[in-house]
Amino acid sequence: MADTERFSITPIGRVTATRTEPIDDDWDSVPASITLDDRFDAEALMGLDAFSHVEVIYLFHQVPDGEVEGKARHPRGNTDWPRVGIFAQRGKGRPNRLGATIARIDRVDGRTLHLTGLDAIDGTPVLDLKPVMHGFLPRGPLKEPDWARAIMESYWDTQETLS
Repeated sequence: MADTERFSITPIGRVTATRTEPIDDDWDSVPASITLDDRFDAEALMGLDAFSHVEVIYLFHQVPDGEVEGKARHPRGNTDWPRVGIFAQRGKGRPNRLGATIARIDRVDGRTLHLTGLDAIDGTPVLDLKPVMHGFLPRGPLKEPDWARAIMESYWDTQETLS
C-alpha cells in the first residue's frame, strides 16, 4: 500500500447534540441523535430498534492538522500516566480523525436515531452505523492498564438527570 493512497468517504448523516465542544467527561448527560442524509429513507434504520446498542463510526471534524498525533504522548496530558502511542489510546487527534463509540439506542424515529452515550459533538459527521451483537464483542477477558480505567471513571458518569 502506497503512502499516497486515499479513499473518499461521504458521511451518512450528522449528530445533533447539546454539546458543541469536545469536553472529555459526562457524556451520558448529553442527549444526542443522528439524522441520516436525504439520500436515505427511514428504511435504512428499519430493524435497528430491535438492538439495544449501536456502534457509531464518526469523524473528529474539528481536529486541526496541527493536533493530529503520530507518536507517543501522555493520555490527556497527564504526566502521572505513561507515554503511549496514539494507537494505544482513544484520543481525538488520531491520524485519520476517526471516532468509534457504542451508544444505547433510545428510539428510532423515521430517519433519526436517538441515543444515550454518544461522545460526539453537535454537527459531527457520521460515517457508519453497526448494530452491536454479542458475537462481535471481545471473546475472553478484557485487559487494560490502570490509567485507561482511571480515564473512564467519569467519562460516562453524570450528576444530571437523563432526558
